[in-house]
Amino acid sequence: MSTTTKASTKIAFLGPAGTFTEAALQQLSVHFEQVEPLPVSSPSEALAAVRAGVADFACVAIENSVDGAVTATFDALVEGERVQVYREVDLPVAFSIMVRPGMQLGDVATFATHPVAYQQVCGWLKENLPGVKFVPASSNGAAAQAVAQGEIDAAAAPARAAELFGLDTLADGVADVADATTRFVLVGPAGKPTARTGHDKTSVIFTLPNEPGSLVGALEEFAHRGVDLSRIESRPTRKTFGTYRFHVDLIGHIEDQPVAEALRAVWLRAEELMFVGSWPSVAEIGEQPRDLNRLAAADEWVAQARQGK
Repeated sequence: MSTTTKASTKIAFLGPAGTFTEAALQQLSVHFEQVEPLPVSSPSEALAAVRAGVADFACVAIENSVDGAVTATFDALVEGERVQVYREVDLPVAFSIMVRPGMQLGDVATFATHPVAYQQVCGWLKENLPGVKFVPASSNGAAAQAVAQGEIDAAAAPARAAELFGLDTLADGVADVADATTRFVLVGPAGKPTARTGHDKTSVIFTLPNEPGSLVGALEEFAHRGVDLSRIESRPTRKTFGTYRFHVDLIGHIEDQPVAEALRAVWLRAEELMFVGSWPSVAEIGEQPRDLNRLAAADEWVAQARQGK
């Protein structure tokens, strides 16, 4: 599926306006002529909008450098009809602490932000707002909105949220870990992967028989073909206790012969194998699969041997 179109493209994102997801959406909008943002309350709702045809794509967070995988997105990927990743973008993350006009730090008794964001500012809170009551919000923008509505005293959110909701900023650039980054992906209906660039990643999700060595055997299929893994995570299947889905990111594109061969071999081992997509990587992710020219020469050798030459 192409991510370049002349028609208006509706993209669901974790709203309301003023979230980092909205900022990521704005960066991904360069692949479209016109974008209509659709704010929703969760990654699950964003992907459900794609599956229902209410949105053309969804922009969702997939992982961050502080708290790791965004499990809500991982789980949403397998909640229904297959969807596919087409693009990614990395966004530096730092927060502003915002309150209603006239309030000071000493007036703050309740504090809200998204739970993932909380992990990135909890050190600042211990130092500057010890004892504050944390109230989790569905998004950073929703936290800022709750402050504007008088439901919460303070929020951590992108600086733009203070402008949108008419709030005062007490601190800028708050982040317990310097240079913290969150990765966002553009997800759409299943279709033809984004074209190979030579600097790509591929993602799959699979389940394996519950027997000794099944995971080792699957991973060896990648190792034997020189396909590097950049990430592997497990999530419960939610069917039987102790059973898991494995989310794996590979270096390379499904058009690369080693990647394709490895996935074919894993398919033969797996109970279920879901292709999540192949798309251009925005980061330096290591070596691509083995020299494709040498693989072509090996194929030619096999062909000649089959003909008795």
